[in-house]
Amino acid sequence: MAHDHVPTASSRSPRTGRLARLAWLGVLVAGVLAYVVVLRVMVRTENLNFFPSLLLLGAITVPVSVLAFAETGGRGPAVRGWLVATVAIAGGVVGTVTAGTLEFDTLRTLGTVPMLFVGLIEEFAKLVVPLAVFLVLRPRDPRGGVVVGVASGMGFATLETMGYGFQELLRARSIAAVDQELLLRGLLSPACHIAWTGMTVAMLWRIPSARRRGRAVWAFVGTYLLAVVLHATWDSSSSDLVHLVVAVVGLVVLFVFLLRAHRRTPVGAPSAAPSSPRQAWGR
Repeated sequence: MAHDHVPTASSRSPRTGRLARLAWLGVLVAGVLAYVVVLRVMVRTENLNFFPSLLLLGAITVPVSVLAFAETGGRGPAVRGWLVATVAIAGGVVGTVTAGTLEFDTLRTLGTVPMLFVGLIEEFAKLVVPLAVFLVLRPRDPRGGVVVGVASGMGFATLETMGYGFQELLRARSIAAVDQELLLRGLLSPACHIAWTGMTVAMLWRIPSARRRGRAVWAFVGTYLLAVVLHATWDSSSSDLVHLVVAVVGLVVLFVFLLRAHRRTPVGAPSAAPSSPRQAWGR
């Protein structure tokens, strides 16, 4: 029986590979241009019908650019496109709903929600969909973990930013205030939600192929706790210096994982066509 050909690094031309690795830049430029056009038209026409488009573009442009970089920057696709899209959408919806419900229950029980609890809840909420994918598909290629994590963090960050943008419109009744809120949260998303979830899921994906699985499990737990600490530190501090340190740590860790995933040789490569769907999904 003939097998479908799966493109690999060796089957792609150098030019095609370079263009694929720069796809994230095209996404970023297109998103920024679209945002500027929508903003100018809305201000000029004073038509609030453009506000949902502005909110979506402002919230999604930077996160989806980071996701494009994570998915296309390597020697070959580490995760199928349909899975990345599914995790981004489901991770955002399930993550925000789970976090909102747990934080509401905590507030009702304790009368307040400590920042440490916020970190624990939101970092757990963003892991719900990646954990489900992990348990169902049992991935053997550790390269895909950071991509799945970035997708889930991207979905969560996008919906959360849209929520804050809408709240800002109701509070300030000013498009300028919404613009500032979208810009700030959009620029910070790679260093916060995306980075924290990306590094945690990257460690989760290493477990099946690790020689010492017990150590890999503890490494995953430790990375999750680090994400919680970074999250709680960010939320509880009003210091620009603290925020800068947390942002730098998050970005450095994220890009280390991305570079390792991009340079890593796919598991079993070079190889013939996958022998089962479970082997095929992560190639």
